[in-house]
This record gives sequence, C-alpha cells and structure tokens, in this order.
Amino acid sequence: MVALAAISFARCGESPQVSDADRAGGPPQRGGALRVSYRTEPQTYNRYVSAQTAEEVVSRLTQATLIRVNRASGAIEPRLARDWTSSADGLTWTFNLRDDVKFSDGTPFTSADVVFSFQAVYDQRVKSEIGSSLLINDKPLVARALDEHTVVVIMPGPYGPGISLLDAVPILPSHKLKSSLEAGRFREAWALGTPLKEVVGLGPFMIEEHVAGQKLVFKRNPFFWMKDAKGQALPYLDTLELQFASDQNAEVLHLEAGDVDLMTDKVRFEDLASLQRLQGEGKVRLHPAGISTAPDMMWFNLNRGAASAKDRPWLQTEDLRHAISLAVDRQTLANTVFLGEAIPVAGPITPGHGEWYSRDVAPPKFDRATASKLLASIGLSDRNGDGLVDDASGRTARFTLLTQKGNSIRERSAAIIQEQLKSIGLQLDVVPLEVRSMLERWGKSDYDAILFAIEFDSIDPARNMDFWRSSAPFHVWQPRQSTPATTWEAKIDDLIAKQSTTLDSAERRRLFADAQRTLAEHEPALYFAAPKIILATSGRVRGITPAVLPPNILWNAEVISVTGPSIR
Repeated sequence: MVALAAISFARCGESPQVSDADRAGGPPQRGGALRVSYRTEPQTYNRYVSAQTAEEVVSRLTQATLIRVNRASGAIEPRLARDWTSSADGLTWTFNLRDDVKFSDGTPFTSADVVFSFQAVYDQRVKSEIGSSLLINDKPLVARALDEHTVVVIMPGPYGPGISLLDAVPILPSHKLKSSLEAGRFREAWALGTPLKEVVGLGPFMIEEHVAGQKLVFKRNPFFWMKDAKGQALPYLDTLELQFASDQNAEVLHLEAGDVDLMTDKVRFEDLASLQRLQGEGKVRLHPAGISTAPDMMWFNLNRGAASAKDRPWLQTEDLRHAISLAVDRQTLANTVFLGEAIPVAGPITPGHGEWYSRDVAPPKFDRATASKLLASIGLSDRNGDGLVDDASGRTARFTLLTQKGNSIRERSAAIIQEQLKSIGLQLDVVPLEVRSMLERWGKSDYDAILFAIEFDSIDPARNMDFWRSSAPFHVWQPRQSTPATTWEAKIDDLIAKQSTTLDSAERRRLFADAQRTLAEHEPALYFAAPKIILATSGRVRGITPAVLPPNILWNAEVISVTGPSIR
C-alpha cells in the first residue's frame, strides 16, 4: 500500500523539465523548425494497432494521455487529468479532467473520449498490440464517465505500478473513430492513406505532410492546452520534421553537416571523437543519459513447429545456447564494438533499470573448453577434421543470424559473434535485413536466430508483460503460447504475475530477481553488453531532457526549442 499511497495523491508541478545545461543556454525561443533524422517509417498513424517505435513517436507527438510518466525522473505527472484520488484499496481511481482541452480540429475533449479509448484498446476485433500490456491478471481496466469531465477507472485487482500504466494509453477522438470501431474496421482506421486532416489528437503537434521514404512533417497544434511556467503556449516549435535516414552513417553525416538538429539513434562510439570535436566548436551538443535498458539480444526460434528445427533439432536445445553464451567473450565485444563504453550483461535488466537490476545475475565466464563439451553433449563434434563441428549425419552445424541492415553496432556485434563461434566449430551465417523484412520473417517464424533488441516501455517489469509472459506477443523466442511450453516459462509467468499484483515494493523486487535468475539459467535469449547511452543534437537545440527509455529525447518535444539560425 505504501507505493500506491504515494501515487494516489501525487501532484506534480506543470513546469516542463529542462536540464541545467539547457537553462545555461538561455530561455527558450518560440518558433523555428526542428529537423530530426529517424531510421524507421511508421506503417500506420494508429498507435493502438502497432507497438513499433516509429508509431510510438508519432503518437507521443500527436496524442496525449491522462497522466505521463516522466522519462527522466520516473515521476507521474498530470496530463489530460488535472488531478486524481484513489479508493482506500487502491482499485478505484477518480480522474478530474481538464475542461479547457480541445482536439487539434477544435472539437472539445470530454470523458466520452476516455471511455471510447478504453473500449477500443480492449475490443477483441482490434487485437491491439498495446492492449495486452494493459491487463491485470488477464482482466481489463474499466473506465466509466461520471460527467463530462470526471472519469472513474477501476482496476480488476491490486497492481504494483499503480496508475503508471495509463501512460501507455493515448486518448483518441471518439468523434473521428467511433464509427470505425462499431463497424469492426478500427484496425484499418488512420492507415497511411488517410487524409491527414482526419488524424486529430490532443498532443503538441499535428501531421502536416508525409512523403513516403523521405519525411514526416508535424506542425504546431493550435489548440494544444499546455503552457510553460511563464504562461506561454506550448509547443515552442513551429514545425518538427522527421527525415528518414537510410543508415547510421547517413545520420551522423547529416548531423555533422548541419542538415539535421537531432539524431534519434544513440551515438556510436566510433563517432564520439569527431562529435566531441564539434561540441568544442559549439556545433554539436552531447547528452549522456545512462546505461541502456534495451541491450541487443540474440534469440533462437523456439517454436516447436518451426521449419528451421526439423532437420536440425540441436538448434532448439538449451545446451547450444549455453555453449554460445560461454564461447562469446563479452568483454572483448564491449571493448571492440563500444570501445569499452559498455558493460557485460547476462540478461535484459541492466543498471539502467535502477532498483530492478539484480547484481547476482552475472554473465557466465568466457570458457571455450566447456562450450565445446556442451556441443559434444548434443551430438555436435568435428567428425572430418576441418575445424567445424558436424551433426550425427556428418553435416556441418551451421545456422543463420538475421540482424538489422545499416545498424553498424548490430552488424559489428554479429561479426564478432560469428568469429568467436567459429573458434568452437560453429558456422554462423549473418544476414542483414531491413527492419520491416526482418520482423516479417520473425512474425512468420521463418528464421534460425535474430540479433535485435526490445525497447521496454518502463523500467518497471509489470509494465513490460508483453516480453515476460509466455502468452505475450513479444515473448520473442516463442510468442503467444496458449500454455507455457516449458516449466521454467511457467515459473516466470507465475513470478511476474505475483510481482505485478504485490503492493510491497521489497517483495516485488525479490520476486523479479527470481524471474531474472530463472531466465538467465535457461538463456532463451543471449545478452552480451549494455552500452552507455549518449545522445547528440545540434548546438542550437534547447530544452533537452535525455532519458534511457525511448523516445530518448522526443518524449518531451513540447518544450524543445531552437535558437539562432541553422548551423549550415
């Protein structure tokens, strides 16, 4: 109850959060355009039907939520709700809505939009990719309107993180989307071909132009309701433009040349020296955020019916994963790929997760001899003396690793893993693909292994059930299981369920530490290194509050401003 009591009556100030460095740069200037390089393009404007990062960025720019979790401090801040109270048992929450808010088309916002949004996110026909993370004990929250500006949200049971999960529910316009929901066409609503004037929201910006493959332009929402501490209307910017970059090399070149003001991808450490030089000249600013909460992971296709394992059953064995984990020198990878600016890790939870990080889940020690013994235990040994291990039929043991094309960190990591696995006789074929193509292969279970990352929505594990639960869509090695495929997955399901509904914070940490240990014991996904997060902007950008959680900078776009002319 202690955690809930702290949340129940929290009243956060409405002044935007701005870093000390930005305060030193002077007050924000109104107007101007922020040019942002971005790697992936949204496939819809409807956040409810896509959980990809590009769609989340669009949602955060154009939509708003009842409350917001500050990405830097973790504090719960009022948004569409002015304030709130809870019942003594922490299950019923009453939100007093702002009465001065309009959608970007001028239509007043009311409690009916909140009730509609909850109906849409839980509608079985919608199959919302964010809806599954909004369940407590597999049951939905219930939203009821008391009047036009008061909403009651009822939780089906105790929930450790409290109302922080409402940060993930953008409130959508009933007057624009209700007919689509009633007709069973909500998934198709706000597709990319939708006239942009139909895509309305409560966020700081609205979409002005979308040129496929080139750019997505946002303009200031004239009806946005927030003001800064001096009473000035937000956002400060006139426009914000996402420019789609082909790869990280292009992003860095555009930033260095002054073609963009913000690089949404993290700084690669091989670029750090040149960017530090430009920072000394006042052309670039670097923003340390902390240790990544989304380390790259290598996972195998553990779907029992996967074609990849029919003639190579060893691909799904636990001993293979343990052998690979032992054969990859994590420190060498950290030193080579991240130039030492990373720490070896054993699982998805890093020091960036704060109190949830369990120090006793340590990476296994580099040990090729034991790795080779594990391969022999599953029938893989060098039968013809060519230095590569073979299966019982004499075929070389080889598999394919898919990773993101153009992402030099992942491509270099894959190359190091490939080299180190060859030392124990495993043949690894690396295939870089565009993100969409790679995710399509994953969705069809048409792969051997993948090197990629999952971006958590919060450091609180109860907010990331889509990864931990065996029935969830982002339980990447075998998603959407009807029943847990293994006893250890069933154990994790139980631990995660208990910690999410326990109100005692110490007990929640103990349960989650047990879940981390269980995952590390079976290694369905292999983790090697978690880098430091450093973000880069041009020297004219102000109002930056860097965060380890995505979107690392654009989560607070309404208070970002630009000063002076372009650096070009």
